[in-house]
Amino acid sequence: MMTGFLRMALIGSSICHCNRYANIDEWKRNLAILLRNDEKQELVSREKKDRRDFEQIAALASRMGLYSHLYSKVAVFSKVPLPNYRFDLDDKCPQREVNLNFGLLKRVDAHLGEYLFQKSRTKESFSDNCFSRSSSNSSIVTDEGLFEQPEPLAFSSAVMEKILWRRGLQLRDQQQAWQESLEGTRMLEFRQSLPAYKEKDAILSVILQNQVVIISGETGCGKTTQIPQFILESEIDSVRGAVCSIICTQPRRISAISVSERVASERGEKLGESVGYKVRLEGMKGRDTRLLFCTTGILLRRLLVDRNLKGVTHVIVDEIHERGMNEDFLLIVLKDLLPRRPELRLILMSATLDAELFSSYFGGAPLIHIPGFTYPVQAHFLENILEMTDYRLTPYNQIDDYGQERMWKMSKQAPRKRKSQIASTVEDALRAADFKDFRPQTRESLSCWNPDCIGFNLIEYLLSYICENERPGAVLVFMTGWDDISSMKDKLLAHPILGDPSRVLLLTCHGSMASSEQKLIFQEPEEEVRKIVLTTNIAETSITINDVVFVLDCGKAKETSYDALNNTPCLLPSWISKVSAQQRRGRAGRVQPGECYHLYPRCVYDAFSEYQLPEILRTPLQSLCLQIKSLKLGSISEFLSRALQSPELLAVQNAIEYLKIIGALDENENLTVLGHYLTMLPMEPKLGKMLILGAILNCLDPVLTIVAGLSVRDPFLTPLDKKDLADAAKLQFSRDYSDHLALVRAYEGWKEAEKDLAGYDYCWKNFLSAQSMKAIESLQKEFLSLLKDTGLFDGNATNYNAWSYDQQLIRAIICYGLYPGICSVVHNEKSFSLKTMEDGPVLLYSNSVNARESRIPYPWLVFNEKIKVNSVFLRDSTAVSDSVLLLFGGSISRGDVDGHLKMLGGYLEFFMQPAIAEKYQTIRREFDKLIQNKLLNPQMVLHFHHELISAVRLLVSEDQCDGRFVFGRQVHKPTKMPVMPQQPTLVSRTESGPGGDNSKSQLQTLLTRAGYAAPTYKTKQLKNNQFRATVEFNGMQIMGQPCNNKKSAEKDAAAEALQWLMGGTQTGHEYINHMSMLLKKSKRDH
Repeated sequence: MMTGFLRMALIGSSICHCNRYANIDEWKRNLAILLRNDEKQELVSREKKDRRDFEQIAALASRMGLYSHLYSKVAVFSKVPLPNYRFDLDDKCPQREVNLNFGLLKRVDAHLGEYLFQKSRTKESFSDNCFSRSSSNSSIVTDEGLFEQPEPLAFSSAVMEKILWRRGLQLRDQQQAWQESLEGTRMLEFRQSLPAYKEKDAILSVILQNQVVIISGETGCGKTTQIPQFILESEIDSVRGAVCSIICTQPRRISAISVSERVASERGEKLGESVGYKVRLEGMKGRDTRLLFCTTGILLRRLLVDRNLKGVTHVIVDEIHERGMNEDFLLIVLKDLLPRRPELRLILMSATLDAELFSSYFGGAPLIHIPGFTYPVQAHFLENILEMTDYRLTPYNQIDDYGQERMWKMSKQAPRKRKSQIASTVEDALRAADFKDFRPQTRESLSCWNPDCIGFNLIEYLLSYICENERPGAVLVFMTGWDDISSMKDKLLAHPILGDPSRVLLLTCHGSMASSEQKLIFQEPEEEVRKIVLTTNIAETSITINDVVFVLDCGKAKETSYDALNNTPCLLPSWISKVSAQQRRGRAGRVQPGECYHLYPRCVYDAFSEYQLPEILRTPLQSLCLQIKSLKLGSISEFLSRALQSPELLAVQNAIEYLKIIGALDENENLTVLGHYLTMLPMEPKLGKMLILGAILNCLDPVLTIVAGLSVRDPFLTPLDKKDLADAAKLQFSRDYSDHLALVRAYEGWKEAEKDLAGYDYCWKNFLSAQSMKAIESLQKEFLSLLKDTGLFDGNATNYNAWSYDQQLIRAIICYGLYPGICSVVHNEKSFSLKTMEDGPVLLYSNSVNARESRIPYPWLVFNEKIKVNSVFLRDSTAVSDSVLLLFGGSISRGDVDGHLKMLGGYLEFFMQPAIAEKYQTIRREFDKLIQNKLLNPQMVLHFHHELISAVRLLVSEDQCDGRFVFGRQVHKPTKMPVMPQQPTLVSRTESGPGGDNSKSQLQTLLTRAGYAAPTYKTKQLKNNQFRATVEFNGMQIMGQPCNNKKSAEKDAAAEALQWLMGGTQTGHEYINHMSMLLKKSKRDH
């Protein structure tokens, strides 16, 4: 018996193997056919056997050069790489059935009908009346109107030359007087001690003879402060000071400000005389400024209005090794400009540089290297630190305590099967490392070292060790970002020594801090007080803190990478490059011999890449592509192909597609009218779009707050030990499922408190950042000024805030800006799930007001950004209705049947009554025309469009989101019901008629006699304790008005349905019989 079972099992197993082999052989043939078929891109299978054998088939496909992916129950094999999610293969992709109250539709109809009637009556004069305040100068149809500035009237050439010659002589005399003064002589002696000064003549000679020069100089050589001065002094000595104009770009605002101050001081001048600076929101520049330090973005803004940099004689691009996106973009533009401006000189400078790469890019430009001067710095790697201090690492004392995102960050650091990118990058190096020369205790610590951790406890221990055992000198601690810095600062302030202000001056430095706060790091502390600065990589090369003697380097930096295939940015800590590690170490040797503590083993350092990956290769490119079009630089793809290192083609295509979706580019990649406006606003396109509509629809102040708030650090704080209190404080600002509206309320409260000089108290009580609030206020002023330049704002804030009280309209404007950042909200029994088009299921960041909700009474969320950490998280979200999305989202296309609408290439599908679909499309079409006309003629008044805007506001404010999500709905043509002639009303909506007749029985009689199923009713209780019913029949839903009881609500819904079927009437038995016959005939015909 047992033998029989065994034989049967073996036979079954053999059959299974035979079937599997046969399946693999069949796929081998299918994949070979796919490769030969030029018209076919992929093979899709929903067969269970193919899912069972997927690993073997995928391995076979890989050997044949194909890609594969298993999507839930669908296996795909393709010639091109496949994303992580495909909505077209998702059986659970949500489709939306839209339902609107009949009474609301009638009111909307009235406004829309009146608008279209007025428009048809005044068709010829309508446009003229609308543009009554406009003038020819306000039109921005042409590029010239947008960007070209009229040239001032000039003096005659001879007179101008004489004026400039005299001014040049004055500048030369002033410079000589300073150099010969006692202070000037002392300053010159100091400057002559710098290595750069020894190369002065050689540098000036090479610049004179070559249009492009590349200069690399080690830390401390003085290149940043001296080379711009050499050029300026040489021009002034040659009596060309009045005509020279030198622009020196810096990657960060703090660098531009601090370097300009230093150079002005070395010239014995006040800032704003011959030396000035310009950064976003502030600047110091005078009539005689000849050397301007600015951020790279400022120079790019100038190129918008002055493509040839008229009058500029020298451009110096400093810190070019950082390879920021703006810097790489600027290099392409300047390379194209040089042939048109042969007299222009371009100097590229960097502390460390892949010099040959830059030299070959500029046709073999000459290189100059300036040796640096730094004191020797002793490097201690992790193994040395552990050996020297006896500190022990365990799996538990390395977990960093973050507070705000404590749970997920701590779990992220816990050991797990699947290694993080940080850990896997150095896995081989650690495995091959040999620590045999170190003590067993050190080797044991190294064996449990966790690469995912920053090492808060170790940093605290080392800082305490330095304060108690080492010589005087400031300490610079490199961390990855603001979360690390703020959490580390909280930890240190609780330490008995490090938190004692009489012994330690604890400071922070981050790129988003106000300039006044950043400057504190340069001040020397009182005697016996040690300065400790917690910083990001901003302090690697951009700034120099002279009294630093000790450096702690975590070896990581927070870096955005971009997954073009899944169109998702990823924000993750990553290992720095060897060059960056050397720069960090060099910060300790500026004034005396120093020490650098690298918090990672030497073998990990040896595994670092030589240089950092350029930003243009690891970030989304929308803003860059918009800049390319604004500068009239031709095809985006062709232009970017000329970059020092070209970005991935798919990343470029994604950016172009995004700009088309938001309406900034047309199908031929040309700027639209909206696109022209967006190029004038130095912000992300989505924020610019939001700001523009806020101005048009008179909701300016709240939208300004949102746009400015999304441009600065999140003002809502969550301290380590007060998370519950901070969450409760934020909740008081959020009553409507919107992070953006919560921000508006918080800011408005701060503004009120500021009037009573109580702004700081308000921020303290409500866990808000006063720094962020002030930054929002500053940005609002800048954005208002920019809007004024576009002509969309005339300076009268009252007029532009007429509808700022309408929170539903503000919600719609947020949608207009953030689309296509959209996800569906599908509820289940206890909570809800979110899905986006590109990622499938996503999550909300824990600090979102919506993350605290168990239900969101809206079908959609628009979001500011998504970031992939482990999962994809959405930041800054606002819930919106169907009407908001249909009227303020992207373009709408008709589906396959009446009442079927699509957006985002079919990802968003809406089903509704055909008449409602037609209404949405008509309003959307007219509303788009209104915005277009307003952009073409900024001074156009909206008075003649009042009825249209009223229709829009009604839909936006009174859509109750009574529709539902369905899944897998097949599109087929429904049976059409005929439109009936109007007859007088005989029966009340909710009361019984003669013989007990009422609207419910009339509707049932009408439908059943015609051969349709009887109608069904769904009733729900509203917040005001009234009831509202929905009647369903023949695949349609019609909703009634709120009533006092359930029975009346159902009758009212039936009455609405009868009105819709009969063209606005209810009637008696004879007419019902007549209608039934017509419906039955209609059904037969179909």
